[in-house]
Amino acid sequence: MTVDYYFTPVSPWAYLGHARFVQLLQDTGAAVNVRPVDYGAVFPVSGGLPLPKRAPQRQAYRLVELQRFSAHLGLPLTPQPAFFPVAGDPAAKLIIATDRAQGALVALDLAGRVARAIWAEERNVADASVLGALLAEAGLPAALLDASGSPAVAEVYAGYTQQAIDAGVFGAPSYVIDGEIFWGQDRLDFVERRLKKA
Repeated sequence: MTVDYYFTPVSPWAYLGHARFVQLLQDTGAAVNVRPVDYGAVFPVSGGLPLPKRAPQRQAYRLVELQRFSAHLGLPLTPQPAFFPVAGDPAAKLIIATDRAQGALVALDLAGRVARAIWAEERNVADASVLGALLAEAGLPAALLDASGSPAVAEVYAGYTQQAIDAGVFGAPSYVIDGEIFWGQDRLDFVERRLKKA
């Protein structure tokens, strides 16, 4: 059984679900396709709005929910970190380059490090020096940063984004199993049931 994991590395919800998702993959033996996506392209075709354009009451409730889940899961999270909103494309492309060179599990580890850098450590993941530091902390080659800027990686990123749109994905994170979408880290219980039923 394989899970298509559609996400943006800058999503707090992807951060909150990431470690549990990785553990779930290990527990079930499921494979994963790591698919960073440009939600700036997904939202216009799916009815979504970027955070600054959402109604004030929705923005306020989001902050409450982030604090609730952070406390519930025991994960450190700053609801309004210093560097957010932040461009997700550089980190997404670095994760893709890592996946292509090192495999899905290493790419997943890096994705978790990127998310933690934003939401727990308040680092600017749009800064190449920060991404380089994250590679070093993970014991990965610095050359991956150069590879992430290649036209080939940009093409893959665009392709993943179109795949997400074609699959009906509209939010992050989304876990797709045999065409069935599970949207949000709060649906991981259902992902687990689906995987264990396979």
